[in-house]
Amino acid sequence: MFEFARELKRIFRVDSRLSTPRVGLAGGDPALLELLNLALLKAEGEAVDAAVLHAAVAQRPAQRLIQSAVWREMARRTGSPEALRKAASAAELALTGIDRRAQAELWAQARGQQAECAMLGAELFGDDGLNAAADLALAEARTAAGGSVAGAIAVVAQALLEARTGAAAVDAAQARKAVARFDGAVTALDAWARHRGSGRLPAAWAHAARADLLGDYAVRLGDAQLFDQALTELGSALGPLDPAYEPLTWARLTAVRGRLMTQLGQVTQDVTMVADGVDLMTTVFGRLSPDHSPLDWARAQRALGLGLWALADLTDSGKAFEHALTCFDRALVLLKAEPSLTLRATAAGERGACLARHAEVCGDRGLLDGAEAALRCELAAEDPARDPVGWAVRQVNLARVYEARADLGCDGSAERDRAAAALCGALDVFTEHGLRGLADLTVEGLERLRAARPQGSSHGDRP
Repeated sequence: MFEFARELKRIFRVDSRLSTPRVGLAGGDPALLELLNLALLKAEGEAVDAAVLHAAVAQRPAQRLIQSAVWREMARRTGSPEALRKAASAAELALTGIDRRAQAELWAQARGQQAECAMLGAELFGDDGLNAAADLALAEARTAAGGSVAGAIAVVAQALLEARTGAAAVDAAQARKAVARFDGAVTALDAWARHRGSGRLPAAWAHAARADLLGDYAVRLGDAQLFDQALTELGSALGPLDPAYEPLTWARLTAVRGRLMTQLGQVTQDVTMVADGVDLMTTVFGRLSPDHSPLDWARAQRALGLGLWALADLTDSGKAFEHALTCFDRALVLLKAEPSLTLRATAAGERGACLARHAEVCGDRGLLDGAEAALRCELAAEDPARDPVGWAVRQVNLARVYEARADLGCDGSAERDRAAAALCGALDVFTEHGLRGLADLTVEGLERLRAARPQGSSHGDRP
């Protein structure tokens, strides 16, 4: 994927200020980690694991932070709970070996690593309790780090976390006020990036976090100006990045930019804007492959599916619907490897909704009958005891098919009862396995069914 000469140039461009011996190919440099495919990344993690065991006691905390970063990157790319546990454990062990007063910056980095692991876990598995733990860790990291780089990173992360978990902005003025909390920290990280090449990724991440929040508010409020601000912010984040050197960060931000363009096009009913966003998202796959980062590839396929769905809605194009469903299918094939991911149920539900919309536009109930038959074949071929979460996700998707048939007037009451029964079975599994995010999505589906049921009917409701 990448020119070998460029890889060598990056590998041997070592920062002389590193205070610990270089370990593995990347030596803890996040940019170099991006060049490693999954096999090399796993080897990197194993090399760092071995180096930590043989390191001098004084060097061990810093090397454990490198260990945590490597396994967190593995978890980010694969959604592996085991990799995330390794990352969190390494950060915790690093923290115990650091004197908070004598090594405040290093202590803040370790506490920040713990917070990043928790936030990633909340994102992947939908556990809000992890966000609460991250908020506490970030507050302590900010206090310990003061005005340092670690402190600036903690400020951005905590502002993003509080904006996402706190009260939603009710207008554009409140949205801009929430986003303004990032300004000082983003400026500090930009200054650091200008003086140190390895600071490009934290600075890009800070701009992307601010853009992501602006985009969330723009979608919620339908405000075109907020969309424009978010797109400008992403331009600032992407500007210093070279896709040959930072392929994953570039691909992630480009996919987000394309998604925001399609959402802006939906708000403004601008077909050209939606098409431009779809075109931009397709460029991501020139730099991103499933064997390099399967989860990023699946996210990008899902985002492309949503963009094509938006294009199909604006143009009534059956081909666009078909391409959107293909994108969802590609994403779900990879997400099958980690059944507990919130993204898996989300993508499955979105595929079902897209299929329903396609059937509605075409007036073709046969599409839904075919989808039901395929899902039933999958359910019959697999043992629920071996993959209960996968079985539950299929039940959620089956419920969307039943709901769509009800919306098309196909014996609505009976179809909604079938959908409710499927969702109740899925909810039991998600609750038993502690998958709060998936359970919440299932409850939303049950509430939607109750809202659509005629007054006085209670069949299919859970107690």
